Amino acid sequence: MLKKVLPLVVITIVFATGSVLAENGCKTTKFVGSFTRVDPPTDVFGNGTVMHQYFFQLVINGDGTASQYWTGSLDYPINTGTGSPNIGSWVCRPDGKLVVTFLAGSYNPTPPGANNPWPDVSLAASQRITYLFSVDDENTLTRVLARVRNYTSTEDATNSSGGTLGPLSVRVITYKRFIASDSDLLLP
Repeated sequence: MLKKVLPLVVITIVFATGSVLAENGCKTTKFVGSFTRVDPPTDVFGNGTVMHQYFFQLVINGDGTASQYWTGSLDYPINTGTGSPNIGSWVCRPDGKLVVTFLAGSYNPTPPGANNPWPDVSLAASQRITYLFSVDDENTLTRVLARVRNYTSTEDATNSSGGTLGPLSVRVITYKRFIASDSDLLLP
C-alpha cells in the first residue's frame, strides 16, 4: 500500500509546487500603477555648466496599456533634439515576468532654412522598445532585459519584424512605486 501511495504523494507535491512557482510575479502581485527610476545627475552640455536631475515615470494601466516619460526629453529640444513619450502595452508571461513594449520617436534639431524659417525639430527615427521586468513586489519592478528595434523616419515602427534590431541589454534597473501622499498638504 505504501508503495502505491508514496509515488502519488510525490507526484502531487511536484505538480502543486510547480503550479505555485508558476503563479508569481505579475500573476499574483498588484503591480498596476506609477513607478519611477531616478538617473544620476546629468551634465547636460558636458562642460559642467548645466546639471539636471532626470527621472523616468513608468505607468502600467489595468487595461493592458503602458507609458513611460523621461523628464529630460524636453530639455533644450531645439539645440539637442528630443524624444516622444513611450506609449505601448504590457502582457504577463506564464513565468510571472512582465513584458512591456513601447513605440517612440526621436527628433533632431533643424536649422532655419528655405523650408522652415525658424529652428525646430524633425522626426529622425522611431523605436520599438521592449522591456522584461521581474515583479518583485507590489512596489518594485526590476528591468532585467531590454532591446530596441530602430526604424528610419520613413519606416513603419508597428512592423515587429522591420527596422534594425539592436543589441540585448542585460543592465538591471529598478523602478519603485510612486506613492501619493498628503504630507505637503498638512504642513503649515
